[in-house]
Amino acid sequence: MASELDMVLDQRLLRRRLWRWRLIAGALGLAVIFALFSLGRRGEDHQGMFGARSHIARMDITGLITENREQIAFIKKLGDDAAVKAVILAVDSPGGTTTGGEVLYGALLDLAKKKPVVAVGGTIATSAAYMISLAADRIFVHGNTITGSVGVIFQYPQVDEGLAKLGIKMHEIKSGPLKAVPSMFEPLDDQGKALAEGMVKEGQVWFQGLVTARRHITPSAIPGLEAGSIYSGRQALTYKLVDEIGGEDEAIAWLEKDKGIAPKLPVFDRRPPHSRYWGLMGEAGAESGDGLGGYLQALIERMIGSSDLARLRLDGLLSVWHVETN
Repeated sequence: MASELDMVLDQRLLRRRLWRWRLIAGALGLAVIFALFSLGRRGEDHQGMFGARSHIARMDITGLITENREQIAFIKKLGDDAAVKAVILAVDSPGGTTTGGEVLYGALLDLAKKKPVVAVGGTIATSAAYMISLAADRIFVHGNTITGSVGVIFQYPQVDEGLAKLGIKMHEIKSGPLKAVPSMFEPLDDQGKALAEGMVKEGQVWFQGLVTARRHITPSAIPGLEAGSIYSGRQALTYKLVDEIGGEDEAIAWLEKDKGIAPKLPVFDRRPPHSRYWGLMGEAGAESGDGLGGYLQALIERMIGSSDLARLRLDGLLSVWHVETN
């Protein structure tokens, strides 16, 4: 009888311990969720999390660069934030649309008039990514950072031969021979080719003008620059396309020495208010928005590559470096 009573008491004690561990696990789970949510809202709730503490803001520029109103508005907010003493642009991007780079370059140039801005190139900082780096007061890259690719590209598919094999013919009536040129439904004639080449050339001259104005160099004097060549960080330093080999530590040291930024200021990640970071999200937050659709897009981008997915949405002139595989 005594042994049965002991068994009942042991079972009750085991249940109590089990419930206790469940409560502890639940509390830890809630703490993790809150921490992730706080990370995701770091840009939006910065003042609430850190108060008005002076700091250096780190802003990531990753993935395909497109025109992003939320990002531009956030850059203006950084310029007006008295707690932000300097800004580090952590650039890791192959480029994007030429207009997207132009708009972002202008916003960063305005920001640099209010407080010091340095660009730090990661694995790749080419085309539009190099363009926006030109807005910074100083450009840092690693020795093997891929940079350069000063140029513009205009791509379009052509499906008329494939449609013909399927017995499909596209008819169109347009107001003039250059309307909707180039078209994927017909070969590009000499007049249309001249139009497209003229747009690309004009964009190229504009981009090179930024290099001349910001780097005080003549593009024709840099081997391969007018042809859209890429360079390692070491080569870019030799050609004065960048200022220094180094990373964030070197950038902070320069800010302290040359821009009078107080030593040992904390560096806080800052991102647009609706940019969520849940481990899966990466760069997708601002573009995809909240909700299940945003998370699914982020997951797809992680699986097939965010750059490949974003390229499907691109239209117009591009300033992007990529390797085509056959």
